[in-house]
Amino acid sequence: MDTKKLGNSDLDLTPIGFGAWAIGGGDWQFAWGPQDDNDSIAAIHKALELGINWIDTAAVYGLGHSEEVVARALKTAPEKPYVFTKCGLVWNEKREISNGLKKIRSEAEDSLRRLQVETIDLYQMHWPKPDEEIEEAWGVMADLQKEGLVRWIGVSNFNVSQMERVMKIAPITSNQPPYSMLNRAIEAEILPFCKENNIGTINYAPMHSGLLTGAMTKERVAAFPADDFRRNAKNYQEPLLSRNLAAADFIGKIGARHGVSAGVVAIAWTLHHPAITAAIVGGRSAKQVEGIAAATSFRLSEEEFAEIQAYLAENVPS
Repeated sequence: MDTKKLGNSDLDLTPIGFGAWAIGGGDWQFAWGPQDDNDSIAAIHKALELGINWIDTAAVYGLGHSEEVVARALKTAPEKPYVFTKCGLVWNEKREISNGLKKIRSEAEDSLRRLQVETIDLYQMHWPKPDEEIEEAWGVMADLQKEGLVRWIGVSNFNVSQMERVMKIAPITSNQPPYSMLNRAIEAEILPFCKENNIGTINYAPMHSGLLTGAMTKERVAAFPADDFRRNAKNYQEPLLSRNLAAADFIGKIGARHGVSAGVVAIAWTLHHPAITAAIVGGRSAKQVEGIAAATSFRLSEEEFAEIQAYLAENVPS
């Protein structure tokens, strides 16, 4: 499988990585509904069997649970992937989540313990909030790298100005922003800046949290569990829901020409951008992972990409 180097690192990434947000399970603020841990472990194993060589998680996913599930999966994994996680979202005994960058070191130690690894391959600041704390926090992350507790350090959801500020302290290996054909905000400034400064980009939500898989329907949305965060997401509500499902139907027709799903086309669309290193793709079961396996190799032709761009310009304004 083709790989691409992540920014200034020695990490050669497969085109997609396993996203571990949903496997954090239910009963927390940004849950995707209930999740069986055995299904999660099977999903991770299937991803690794298919040759995917990196997993992206975060301490906050399931309030530590996602990292613990990743550790369980890796104990019996056929291959040992790169493991990425994130910091900067903390919670209290009432399971209330808040932004905070004052406890980066203890967060890293907790993640190392939950993941049961000696070194985190890529440690990312999840959100630049509070903004006034990012320089101090980045300094701590640079210290963790010097000490060998993390191999490389990256940011997530940062704008250009924020990246420029922390680059004065230590190099940025990667940025992790949202990017899909329904959310193209990073194209104007962030992607060009990352490319110019050798900052790798691993985008999350390439299928926009399931909207572009080709499997989403209005009936399925209406039946979301009470603790599925998507119930309140604007793109899952009218009038945007109908618009977005129509976009999924459109790219599904392109996929049908090649025997791949709309979701695979959606992922390939993000990978078409030269500044994107690789895309994070979630999976809640081995079957779901098998369904997106073609995304490791399927690529859009220039004609197909132009066809999608014309559709987006007319129907999905940026």
